[in-house]
Amino acid sequence: MTKLNPSQNRTTQKGEKAKSGVAQALRDLFVNELKDIYWAEKELTKAIPKMIKNATSEELVEALTGHLDVTTEQVARLEEVFDSIGAKPVAKKCEAMAGLIKEVEEIMANTKKGVVRDAGIILAGQKVEHYEIATYGTLATFAKVLGENIAASLLVETLKEEKEADNALSGISK
Repeated sequence: MTKLNPSQNRTTQKGEKAKSGVAQALRDLFVNELKDIYWAEKELTKAIPKMIKNATSEELVEALTGHLDVTTEQVARLEEVFDSIGAKPVAKKCEAMAGLIKEVEEIMANTKKGVVRDAGIILAGQKVEHYEIATYGTLATFAKVLGENIAASLLVETLKEEKEADNALSGISK
């Protein structure tokens, strides 16, 4: 993709102004979606301990515990992303993540503690990871297009961690 520069607003050529309008719109979308995933990660730091408490597989408990630590680091990393683009870290409710968290809570409430509940926690956890993988992948691309290289690098780091968590859950499910 072509890099877009919001500072192009000062040009007088019609094509350049249109390009700068697109750049600003993309930046606005980028920041809005950062706020969304920031809320999501913060909520996961509250939801994962509930999943840990309800899991019985030692391997699943260890994976969730490790990912809770990673998620806490990801919240701090998102704050670095906001800082790198000159924006204040503000959380905006992520309806998708709220729905995924509600789903795991329903699975835990409607299954007996044991292997079936563990399977449900893995299922819900992978849904969360896939949502995060899609979000971080796209946000990293937006950052690159906008020339926000520090933000892009930080987002790619988180993307790698989310893929690792998804792979770990896949392994446990077998």
